[in-house]
Amino acid sequence: MGGASSEGSEARFATYVEALGAVLGHADRREPMRDYCLGLLMPIARKSVEPMAAVTAPAQVAAKHQSLLHFVGNAPWSDAAMLAKVSELVLPAIERSGPVEAWIIDDTGFPKKGQHSVGVTRQYCGQLGKRDNCQVAVTLSLANHHASLPVAYRLYLSEDWAEDRARRDKARVPETIAFQTKPEIAFEQIKAARSAGLPCGDAPRAHAAGAPPTPPLPPDSSPLTTYWRPLLLNGYIGSAVPWSSQKSLLMIRICG
Repeated sequence: MGGASSEGSEARFATYVEALGAVLGHADRREPMRDYCLGLLMPIARKSVEPMAAVTAPAQVAAKHQSLLHFVGNAPWSDAAMLAKVSELVLPAIERSGPVEAWIIDDTGFPKKGQHSVGVTRQYCGQLGKRDNCQVAVTLSLANHHASLPVAYRLYLSEDWAEDRARRDKARVPETIAFQTKPEIAFEQIKAARSAGLPCGDAPRAHAAGAPPTPPLPPDSSPLTTYWRPLLLNGYIGSAVPWSSQKSLLMIRICG
């Protein structure tokens, strides 16, 4: 039973990754992408390319290391096209359990030890529950009570990082990337998702202090989740107060 289940999972994984490869732009990128995805799923402590190379190609670690480095750092594939393909493949499976109920905007922190990763600085990190050295990404996810799917993902650059020419050049940050606040990034993601025709969310009613609690939350919710009274801003439902550094998740209804 276990063997058959494992073989089925491996076949589904291979089919899924093969489908994602269609948006890479060059056939030579498919193998390193498959190995990179496989490495992310492996039980290794550090998900960087060197340990990934060791577990995915133990007989050719050096060659695989270079292949993965090139794929991650130099190969000109589009992250937006990749996310769109993921949505095309995964969203139908989520909707079999029910329609999309909410669009969720959140910022996700990734603790870091060094100073060289793009956007790393001392800021609030949700994983740690405090201010510390980390990267932060703003995401837009579609969700129902069964699952959620990220459809937009953008690394946040603090103003001092965005204006530091030396660090930008070293990290090869594109010239088109300028400083934006997290809400500004989120509204761009919302507009892009609407333009792409993604299914609208019907979120639980927002509430402020003293108002009745919302219905049960999707599985993404955490004790830090806060709902603010909604405000119509630029044609979209948004937050009536600035995002809190510790309670930034916002569930919104986009339709209507």
